[in-house]
Amino acid sequence: MQLNERKKKILQAIINDYIQTAEPIGSRTIAKKYDWGISSATIRNEMSDLEDMGLITQPHTSSGRVPSDKGYRLYVDSMMPRRALTDDETLFLQRMIQSNISQIDYLMQETAKAVAYLTHYPTIATEPHKVKTRIKHVHLAPLDDRSILLVLVTDAKVVKNQIVYVQSPPDYDELIGLSRILNQKLQNRTIQDIDQKMVEGMYKAFGRHTQVLMPVLQVIVDVIHAEDDMQVYTSGVKNILAFPEFSNVNKAKAIFQALEERELLITIMGRDIKDNIQIIIGEENDIEQLKNCSIIKANYSVGNQGAGCIGIVGPTRMNYGQAVSVLEGILLNINAVISALSGR
Repeated sequence: MQLNERKKKILQAIINDYIQTAEPIGSRTIAKKYDWGISSATIRNEMSDLEDMGLITQPHTSSGRVPSDKGYRLYVDSMMPRRALTDDETLFLQRMIQSNISQIDYLMQETAKAVAYLTHYPTIATEPHKVKTRIKHVHLAPLDDRSILLVLVTDAKVVKNQIVYVQSPPDYDELIGLSRILNQKLQNRTIQDIDQKMVEGMYKAFGRHTQVLMPVLQVIVDVIHAEDDMQVYTSGVKNILAFPEFSNVNKAKAIFQALEERELLITIMGRDIKDNIQIIIGEENDIEQLKNCSIIKANYSVGNQGAGCIGIVGPTRMNYGQAVSVLEGILLNINAVISALSGR
């Protein structure tokens, strides 16, 4: 069945009205509100076709229609109205960013607050993070009869001193030799590069000091994981209670839990950052607790060194156009500031 212009107009009207009212939309409502010169019966027939196409659904036999996830997807991909930020919104964002440029962590906290304030949706923001940190230098030195000192330098010029507990630590000269082996194998590598073949090669090279290798590698992996980890901030989580879709306590509780669990937040935002705005609708979500929600994510980058993400979580009937406009406004102002703060 073809989606002609009249069907598109009716679908857009249903979505626009449902975003505003959260009430199913009937053919009479559309006929009265929009002066299209067509009867409510004709609109009702077109709505029946839209339902057959899976773009709208009827919650109850006697009710009007509401958009489906498929309908929202068509809407955001090809029908969503776009608007520029108002002068007040633009000024608000500019002032917020310019007054919080001293530290990245504080800037991202305030960014989350600003987006939540302007959109009225829960907001998540992550700091720019190094993707796949590379090892630049490893140095081992003796401490006492049960531990050695590991000095690890990364390509982000981060220096970490860590104590590694081992049995019968090698002496100073032996540790210098082991450090040389580690640097030959690990320099300019990420932890993803450390495979079984590489470990077996280091085992052979370590000779009688193989008991040192695994504790050292484990500490290196832990340090790099911490470097690669995201710093996540949330704001406006309670805003979800303002939407009638989440008046059900169990639905609201599930969303609160998702927005309070750090690992879930990282999953929501994603580790593979791309320079675009992404809209994920309802059942498209991989996270079960958010199957009734939509997520809009705006990614920003710091040169080629790292990236972060700002995300909005709301009901599937969220005001997509307004939310996207706010995120685009944030991105216009934030990229230069982030780059300056990061010294890159």
